[in-house]
Amino acid sequence: MAPLALLLGLLGLLASYASATALTYKLPPNGKECFFANIEQKQAKVAFYFAVQSGGSFDVDYVVYGPASEPGKEKVILDGTKERQGDYVFTATEVGEYRFCFDNSISTFADKMIDFEIAVENEPRAATLPSKQGSTPEQTTALEESILKLGGQLSTITRQQKYFRTRENRNFSTVRSTERRIWNFSLIESAMMVGMAGLQVFVVRMFFTGGRKGYV
Repeated sequence: MAPLALLLGLLGLLASYASATALTYKLPPNGKECFFANIEQKQAKVAFYFAVQSGGSFDVDYVVYGPASEPGKEKVILDGTKERQGDYVFTATEVGEYRFCFDNSISTFADKMIDFEIAVENEPRAATLPSKQGSTPEQTTALEESILKLGGQLSTITRQQKYFRTRENRNFSTVRSTERRIWNFSLIESAMMVGMAGLQVFVVRMFFTGGRKGYV
């Protein structure tokens, strides 16, 4: 049971080392929404990821604000306009509340479906770890590094899955838009053909009717 206890302890350490929030939000036209993360330690690593899944041209404006040193003086950490997605990591130099804002003022009629994630590494590594009887500190450290590396790889896989999901949604939206345009064009073409046929019948009838009148 000792190896299992050691592994569970390291997994618990990994879970407490980073906290994350992942959400999907529907941003209305001309709307602006902000989400908050409270950073309790300086030099904490903050990862910010977002992707526009649907709506308009799949773009949105965003701004990340740091804690205000004075009322009304927030520090802009990250910003961008008409971005489709972003994946950033920055160091929190100040303790306090960080604000992550999305702005859809560029769109007057289209809702934007946005996936985003805010992850904060909020605790340092523990000084002492559960260890197997007879194991050396070097072995424990190596296992800790392996667990943390595994956590990083899982995070990378998760982000890649989100990226492929975003690509799939955008491509599917393009397919639906193309299908809708083909359908509309087919309706217009059919209406034009019926109209031209009716016009030809009308012209032919006028021709023969006019010819008979002239003969009489």
